[in-house]
Amino acid sequence: MKKTLTILIILAGLLSCKQHDKFHISGKVIDAKDEMLYFEHTGLLKTTILDSTKLSADGEFHFKAARPAYPDFYRLRLSDKIITFAVDSCEDITIDAKSKNFATDYKLTGSETSLQIQKLRLSVMNIQRKANALTPDLSAAEQNAKIAEIEKDIEAHKVVARKLILQNPRSTAAYFALYQKVNDTYLFSPYIKSDKAYCAAVATSFNAYMPDYERTKNIYSLVLDAIKTERSQKDKEAWNEILANSATGYIDIDLMDKNNVERKLSSLQGKVVLIDFSAYGTKESVDYTFTLRDLYNKYHSRGFEIYQISLDENKAQWKQAVANIPWVCVRDEAGPDTRYVSTYNISSVPTNFLLNKKGNIIGRNFGLEELKKEIEKSL
Repeated sequence: MKKTLTILIILAGLLSCKQHDKFHISGKVIDAKDEMLYFEHTGLLKTTILDSTKLSADGEFHFKAARPAYPDFYRLRLSDKIITFAVDSCEDITIDAKSKNFATDYKLTGSETSLQIQKLRLSVMNIQRKANALTPDLSAAEQNAKIAEIEKDIEAHKVVARKLILQNPRSTAAYFALYQKVNDTYLFSPYIKSDKAYCAAVATSFNAYMPDYERTKNIYSLVLDAIKTERSQKDKEAWNEILANSATGYIDIDLMDKNNVERKLSSLQGKVVLIDFSAYGTKESVDYTFTLRDLYNKYHSRGFEIYQISLDENKAQWKQAVANIPWVCVRDEAGPDTRYVSTYNISSVPTNFLLNKKGNIIGRNFGLEELKKEIEKSL
Protein backbone atom coordinates (compact mmCIF):
# COMPACT_ATOMS: atom_id res chain seq x y z
CA MET A 1 0.00 0.00 0.00
CA LYS A 2 2.82 2.40 0.94
CA LYS A 3 4.68 1.55 -2.28
CA THR A 4 1.54 2.20 -4.36
CA LEU A 5 0.97 5.53 -2.60
CA THR A 6 4.58 6.61 -3.29
CA ILE A 7 4.24 5.76 -6.99
CA LEU A 8 0.97 7.70 -7.21
CA ILE A 9 2.57 10.75 -5.59
CA ILE A 10 5.49 10.63 -8.05
CA LEU A 11 3.13 10.23 -11.00
CA ALA A 12 0.99 13.11 -9.76
CA GLY A 13 4.09 15.29 -9.56
CA LEU A 14 5.14 14.33 -13.07
CA LEU A 15 1.67 14.96 -14.49
CA SER A 16 1.48 18.34 -12.73
CA CYS A 17 4.87 19.27 -14.18
CA LYS A 18 3.78 18.21 -17.65
CA GLN A 19 0.53 20.13 -17.46
CA HIS A 20 2.05 23.40 -16.31
CA ASP A 21 5.48 23.09 -17.94
CA LYS A 22 6.55 26.14 -15.91
CA PHE A 23 8.42 26.91 -12.73
CA HIS A 24 7.33 29.50 -10.17
CA ILE A 25 9.29 31.92 -8.00
CA SER A 26 7.42 33.74 -5.24
CA GLY A 27 7.97 35.35 -1.85
CA LYS A 28 8.34 38.74 -0.31
CA VAL A 29 10.95 41.43 0.22
CA ILE A 30 10.56 43.41 3.46
CA ASP A 31 11.10 47.19 3.48
CA ALA A 32 11.28 47.44 -0.30
CA LYS A 33 8.19 49.48 -1.14
CA ASP A 34 8.30 51.01 -4.65
CA GLU A 35 11.61 49.30 -5.47
CA MET A 36 11.93 47.35 -8.74
CA LEU A 37 12.58 43.63 -8.45
CA TYR A 38 13.96 41.95 -11.57
CA PHE A 39 13.73 38.26 -12.47
CA GLU A 40 16.61 37.30 -14.76
CA HIS A 41 18.07 34.31 -16.58
CA THR A 42 21.84 33.92 -16.22
CA GLY A 43 23.08 32.41 -19.47
CA LEU A 44 26.55 31.28 -20.37
CA LEU A 45 27.34 34.53 -22.20
CA LYS A 46 24.72 37.03 -21.07
CA THR A 47 22.05 37.79 -18.48
CA THR A 48 18.52 38.41 -19.74
CA ILE A 49 15.64 40.11 -17.91
CA LEU A 50 12.60 37.81 -18.00
CA ASP A 51 10.20 39.86 -15.89
CA SER A 52 10.04 42.60 -13.27
CA THR A 53 7.68 44.05 -10.72
CA LYS A 54 7.38 47.17 -8.61
CA LEU A 55 7.12 46.01 -5.03
CA SER A 56 4.20 47.17 -2.93
CA ALA A 57 4.18 47.77 0.83
CA ASP A 58 3.74 44.05 1.60
CA GLY A 59 6.72 43.25 -0.64
CA GLU A 60 5.09 40.18 -2.20
CA PHE A 61 6.08 39.03 -5.68
CA HIS A 62 5.42 36.16 -8.05
CA PHE A 63 7.21 35.19 -11.27
CA LYS A 64 6.89 32.23 -13.57
CA ALA A 65 8.74 31.03 -16.66
CA ALA A 66 8.90 28.04 -18.98
CA ARG A 67 10.86 25.15 -17.51
CA PRO A 68 14.38 25.08 -18.98
CA ALA A 69 15.46 22.38 -21.42
CA TYR A 70 18.44 21.75 -19.13
CA PRO A 71 19.07 22.72 -15.47
CA ASP A 72 20.01 26.39 -15.47
CA PHE A 73 20.69 29.49 -13.40
CA TYR A 74 18.38 32.38 -12.60
CA ARG A 75 18.50 35.33 -10.26
CA LEU A 76 16.48 38.00 -8.50
CA ARG A 77 17.99 41.47 -8.61
CA LEU A 78 17.09 44.39 -6.36
CA SER A 79 19.17 47.38 -7.48
CA ASP A 80 22.70 45.89 -7.52
CA LYS A 81 21.93 43.18 -4.93
CA ILE A 82 21.52 39.67 -6.33
CA ILE A 83 20.16 36.30 -5.25
CA THR A 84 21.24 33.41 -7.51
CA PHE A 85 19.33 30.12 -7.68
CA ALA A 86 19.03 27.10 -9.98
CA VAL A 87 16.02 25.54 -11.68
CA ASP A 88 15.99 21.92 -12.82
CA SER A 89 12.39 21.53 -13.92
CA CYS A 90 9.09 22.96 -12.74
CA GLU A 91 9.88 23.80 -9.13
CA ASP A 92 7.95 26.12 -6.87
CA ILE A 93 10.66 28.13 -5.16
CA THR A 94 9.97 30.59 -2.36
CA ILE A 95 12.40 33.35 -1.41
CA ASP A 96 11.83 35.69 1.52
CA ALA A 97 14.34 38.50 1.99
CA LYS A 98 14.95 41.95 3.42
CA SER A 99 15.79 44.94 1.28
CA LYS A 100 18.84 45.96 3.33
CA ASN A 101 20.72 42.64 3.12
CA PHE A 102 18.89 41.25 0.11
CA ALA A 103 21.83 39.26 -1.32
CA THR A 104 22.87 37.63 1.95
CA ASP A 105 19.98 37.50 4.40
CA TYR A 106 17.27 35.47 2.69
CA LYS A 107 15.34 32.26 3.26
CA LEU A 108 14.90 29.92 0.30
CA THR A 109 12.69 26.83 0.09
CA GLY A 110 11.73 24.46 -2.71
CA SER A 111 15.19 23.73 -4.14
CA GLU A 112 17.92 21.80 -2.35
CA THR A 113 20.38 22.66 -5.12
CA SER A 114 19.69 26.37 -4.67
CA LEU A 115 20.34 26.05 -0.94
CA GLN A 116 23.75 24.56 -1.75
CA ILE A 117 24.41 27.46 -4.12
CA GLN A 118 23.40 29.90 -1.37
CA LYS A 119 25.93 28.32 0.99
CA LEU A 120 28.69 28.51 -1.64
CA ARG A 121 27.85 32.14 -2.46
CA LEU A 122 27.83 33.32 1.14
CA SER A 123 31.17 31.62 1.73
CA VAL A 124 32.83 33.33 -1.25
CA MET A 125 31.23 36.70 -0.44
CA ASN A 126 32.79 36.49 3.01
CA ILE A 127 36.20 35.75 1.47
CA GLN A 128 35.79 38.61 -1.00
CA ARG A 129 34.98 41.03 1.85
CA LYS A 130 38.25 40.07 3.53
CA ALA A 131 40.10 40.49 0.23
CA ASN A 132 38.59 43.96 -0.19
CA ALA A 133 39.96 44.89 3.25
CA LEU A 134 43.55 44.49 1.99
CA THR A 135 44.40 48.16 1.62
CA PRO A 136 47.79 49.84 0.95
CA ASP A 137 47.76 51.55 4.35
CA LEU A 138 48.18 48.21 6.18
CA SER A 139 51.61 47.27 7.45
CA ALA A 140 53.42 44.31 5.88
CA ALA A 141 52.72 42.22 8.98
CA GLU A 142 49.00 43.09 8.89
CA GLN A 143 48.77 42.28 5.19
CA ASN A 144 50.52 38.94 5.64
CA ALA A 145 48.21 38.02 8.51
CA LYS A 146 45.10 38.89 6.47
CA ILE A 147 46.40 37.02 3.40
CA ALA A 148 47.07 33.93 5.54
CA GLU A 149 43.51 34.14 6.88
CA ILE A 150 42.08 34.46 3.35
CA GLU A 151 44.11 31.47 2.13
CA LYS A 152 42.82 29.44 5.07
CA ASP A 153 39.22 30.47 4.27
CA ILE A 154 39.64 29.59 0.60
CA GLU A 155 40.89 26.12 1.46
CA ALA A 156 38.00 25.60 3.90
CA HIS A 157 35.58 26.72 1.19
CA LYS A 158 37.13 24.32 -1.32
CA VAL A 159 36.86 21.40 1.12
CA VAL A 160 33.09 21.98 1.22
CA ALA A 161 32.91 22.49 -2.55
CA ARG A 162 34.93 19.33 -3.29
CA LYS A 163 32.62 17.24 -1.13
CA LEU A 164 29.57 18.70 -2.86
CA ILE A 165 31.08 18.03 -6.31
CA LEU A 166 31.89 14.40 -5.51
CA GLN A 167 28.43 13.78 -4.05
CA ASN A 168 26.69 14.86 -7.26
CA PRO A 169 28.95 16.11 -10.08
CA ARG A 170 25.93 16.39 -12.36
CA SER A 171 24.21 19.05 -10.25
CA THR A 172 24.10 22.76 -11.07
CA ALA A 173 25.58 23.39 -7.60
CA ALA A 174 28.69 21.39 -8.58
CA TYR A 175 28.94 23.37 -11.83
CA PHE A 176 28.42 26.64 -9.95
CA ALA A 177 31.22 25.76 -7.50
CA LEU A 178 33.74 25.51 -10.34
CA TYR A 179 33.00 29.02 -11.60
CA GLN A 180 33.22 30.98 -8.34
CA LYS A 181 35.81 33.74 -8.16
CA VAL A 182 37.64 35.93 -5.68
CA ASN A 183 39.18 39.09 -7.16
CA ASP A 184 38.21 37.82 -10.63
CA THR A 185 40.29 34.67 -10.12
CA TYR A 186 38.59 31.27 -10.32
CA LEU A 187 38.91 29.19 -7.15
CA PHE A 188 38.97 26.00 -9.23
CA SER A 189 40.95 25.51 -12.42
CA PRO A 190 41.49 22.39 -14.56
CA TYR A 191 45.02 23.71 -15.20
CA ILE A 192 45.87 23.19 -11.50
CA LYS A 193 46.74 19.60 -10.65
CA SER A 194 44.81 19.46 -7.36
CA ASP A 195 41.65 20.85 -9.01
CA LYS A 196 41.73 18.88 -12.25
CA ALA A 197 39.93 15.78 -10.95
CA TYR A 198 36.97 17.84 -9.69
CA CYS A 199 36.66 19.79 -12.94
CA ALA A 200 36.90 16.54 -14.89
CA ALA A 201 34.22 14.90 -12.71
CA VAL A 202 31.70 17.65 -13.50
CA ALA A 203 32.66 17.81 -17.19
CA THR A 204 32.38 14.03 -17.62
CA SER A 205 29.08 13.81 -15.77
CA PHE A 206 27.51 16.70 -17.69
CA ASN A 207 28.75 15.23 -20.97
CA ALA A 208 27.28 11.80 -20.14
CA TYR A 209 23.81 13.12 -19.35
CA MET A 210 23.57 16.42 -21.28
CA PRO A 211 26.04 16.27 -24.20
CA ASP A 212 24.23 18.92 -26.29
CA TYR A 213 23.98 21.50 -23.50
CA GLU A 214 26.05 24.65 -24.13
CA ARG A 215 27.36 24.61 -20.55
CA THR A 216 28.47 20.99 -21.03
CA LYS A 217 30.35 21.83 -24.22
CA ASN A 218 32.01 24.79 -22.49
CA ILE A 219 33.33 22.96 -19.44
CA TYR A 220 34.17 19.79 -21.39
CA SER A 221 36.30 21.68 -23.92
CA LEU A 222 37.99 23.59 -21.08
CA VAL A 223 38.99 20.36 -19.32
CA LEU A 224 40.17 18.78 -22.59
CA ASP A 225 42.32 21.83 -23.31
CA ALA A 226 43.85 21.60 -19.84
CA ILE A 227 44.69 17.91 -20.39
CA LYS A 228 46.24 18.63 -23.79
CA THR A 229 48.23 21.54 -22.36
CA GLU A 230 49.54 19.36 -19.52
CA ARG A 231 50.54 16.59 -21.93
CA SER A 232 52.25 19.05 -24.24
CA GLN A 233 54.19 20.54 -21.34
CA LYS A 234 55.17 17.07 -20.08
CA ASP A 235 56.37 16.06 -23.53
CA LYS A 236 58.43 19.23 -23.84
CA GLU A 237 59.97 18.76 -20.39
CA ALA A 238 60.72 15.10 -21.12
CA TRP A 239 62.55 15.86 -24.35
CA ASN A 240 64.45 18.69 -22.69
CA GLU A 241 65.47 16.22 -20.00
CA ILE A 242 66.96 13.93 -22.64
CA LEU A 243 68.83 16.75 -24.32
CA ALA A 244 70.10 18.08 -21.00
CA ASN A 245 71.35 14.70 -19.78
CA SER A 246 74.99 15.12 -20.75
CA ALA A 247 76.20 12.24 -18.59
CA THR A 248 74.67 9.46 -20.69
CA GLY A 249 72.74 11.20 -23.45
CA TYR A 250 69.58 9.20 -22.65
CA ILE A 251 67.09 8.54 -19.86
CA ASP A 252 67.51 5.08 -18.37
CA ILE A 253 64.69 2.54 -18.74
CA ASP A 254 64.15 -0.22 -16.21
CA LEU A 255 61.43 -2.78 -17.08
CA MET A 256 60.72 -6.52 -16.98
CA ASP A 257 61.33 -8.63 -20.07
CA LYS A 258 59.21 -11.48 -21.46
CA ASN A 259 60.76 -13.87 -18.88
CA ASN A 260 59.99 -11.51 -15.96
CA VAL A 261 63.64 -10.56 -15.63
CA GLU A 262 64.57 -6.94 -14.86
CA ARG A 263 66.40 -5.38 -17.82
CA LYS A 264 67.99 -1.94 -17.65
CA LEU A 265 68.87 0.01 -20.75
CA SER A 266 72.03 1.21 -18.99
CA SER A 267 73.24 -2.40 -18.71
CA LEU A 268 73.93 -2.27 -22.47
CA GLN A 269 76.41 0.61 -22.17
CA GLY A 270 79.42 -0.01 -24.40
CA LYS A 271 77.27 -1.38 -27.23
CA VAL A 272 75.57 0.39 -30.12
CA VAL A 273 71.90 0.24 -29.11
CA LEU A 274 68.67 0.82 -31.00
CA ILE A 275 66.01 1.91 -28.47
CA ASP A 276 62.77 0.87 -30.13
CA PHE A 277 59.23 1.83 -29.09
CA SER A 278 56.75 -0.33 -30.99
CA ALA A 279 53.64 -2.50 -30.69
CA TYR A 280 53.17 -6.02 -32.01
CA GLY A 281 49.45 -5.43 -32.26
CA THR A 282 49.77 -3.01 -35.19
CA LYS A 283 49.29 -4.10 -38.82
CA GLU A 284 52.82 -2.94 -39.76
CA SER A 285 54.38 -5.06 -37.01
CA VAL A 286 55.28 -8.15 -39.08
CA ASP A 287 57.24 -6.26 -41.76
CA TYR A 288 58.85 -4.02 -39.13
CA THR A 289 59.93 -7.03 -37.05
CA PHE A 290 61.57 -8.64 -40.10
CA THR A 291 63.50 -5.39 -40.69
CA LEU A 292 64.73 -5.37 -37.09
CA ARG A 293 65.65 -9.05 -37.32
CA ASP A 294 67.77 -8.39 -40.42
CA LEU A 295 69.60 -5.59 -38.60
CA TYR A 296 70.09 -7.74 -35.50
CA ASN A 297 71.40 -10.74 -37.48
CA LYS A 298 73.80 -8.53 -39.45
CA TYR A 299 75.30 -6.46 -36.62
CA HIS A 300 74.70 -8.24 -33.29
CA SER A 301 77.96 -10.23 -33.36
CA ARG A 302 79.84 -6.93 -33.78
CA GLY A 303 78.33 -5.28 -30.68
CA PHE A 304 74.88 -4.14 -31.81
CA GLU A 305 71.83 -4.58 -29.55
CA ILE A 306 68.12 -3.77 -29.73
CA TYR A 307 66.26 -2.67 -26.58
CA GLN A 308 62.58 -2.85 -27.50
CA ILE A 309 59.83 -1.30 -25.36
CA SER A 310 56.40 -2.73 -26.14
CA LEU A 311 53.39 -0.41 -26.10
CA ASP A 312 50.96 -3.30 -26.57
CA GLU A 313 47.85 -3.19 -24.38
CA ASN A 314 47.43 -6.98 -24.19
CA LYS A 315 50.27 -8.53 -22.21
CA ALA A 316 49.41 -12.14 -23.11
CA GLN A 317 49.41 -11.40 -26.85
CA TRP A 318 52.71 -9.53 -26.50
CA LYS A 319 54.38 -12.45 -24.69
CA GLN A 320 53.22 -14.79 -27.43
CA ALA A 321 54.47 -12.44 -30.18
CA VAL A 322 57.97 -12.03 -28.67
CA ALA A 323 58.49 -15.65 -27.61
CA ASN A 324 61.16 -16.20 -30.29
CA ILE A 325 62.58 -12.68 -30.52
CA PRO A 326 66.36 -12.73 -29.78
CA TRP A 327 66.83 -9.12 -28.65
CA VAL A 328 65.79 -7.45 -25.38
CA CYS A 329 61.99 -7.10 -25.25
CA VAL A 330 60.45 -5.31 -22.26
CA ARG A 331 57.00 -4.06 -21.34
CA ASP A 332 55.53 -1.82 -18.66
CA GLU A 333 52.44 -3.12 -16.80
CA ALA A 334 50.87 0.21 -17.80
CA GLY A 335 51.19 -0.81 -21.44
CA PRO A 336 50.85 2.22 -23.75
CA ASP A 337 50.43 4.47 -20.68
CA THR A 338 53.98 3.86 -19.50
CA ARG A 339 55.75 6.98 -18.26
CA TYR A 340 58.53 6.36 -20.76
CA VAL A 341 56.18 7.50 -23.54
CA SER A 342 56.36 10.99 -22.05
CA THR A 343 60.03 10.68 -21.13
CA TYR A 344 60.99 9.93 -24.72
CA ASN A 345 58.31 12.14 -26.28
CA ILE A 346 56.68 9.27 -28.21
CA SER A 347 53.70 10.32 -30.33
CA SER A 348 53.57 7.36 -32.76
CA VAL A 349 54.94 3.82 -33.20
CA PRO A 350 57.35 2.64 -34.25
CA THR A 351 59.76 5.28 -32.94
CA ASN A 352 63.44 4.54 -32.36
CA PHE A 353 66.65 6.14 -31.16
CA LEU A 354 70.20 5.06 -31.96
CA LEU A 355 72.81 5.24 -29.18
CA ASN A 356 76.55 5.04 -29.77
CA LYS A 357 78.89 3.08 -27.49
CA LYS A 358 79.30 6.06 -25.17
CA GLY A 359 75.54 6.21 -24.63
CA ASN A 360 74.94 9.36 -26.65
CA ILE A 361 71.83 9.65 -28.83
CA ILE A 362 72.98 9.87 -32.45
CA GLY A 363 69.52 10.44 -33.88
CA ARG A 364 65.87 9.54 -33.98
CA ASN A 365 63.82 7.65 -36.61
CA PHE A 366 66.50 7.21 -39.27
CA GLY A 367 65.44 5.74 -42.60
CA LEU A 368 66.63 2.13 -43.01
CA GLU A 369 69.63 2.85 -45.25
CA GLU A 370 70.73 5.80 -43.14
CA LEU A 371 70.29 3.72 -39.99
CA LYS A 372 72.61 1.03 -41.42
CA LYS A 373 75.23 3.66 -42.22
CA GLU A 374 75.06 5.11 -38.70
CA ILE A 375 75.34 1.65 -37.12
CA GLU A 376 78.38 0.85 -39.31
CA LYS A 377 79.99 4.16 -38.30
CA SER A 378 79.40 3.59 -34.58
CA LEU A 379 80.52 -0.05 -34.30
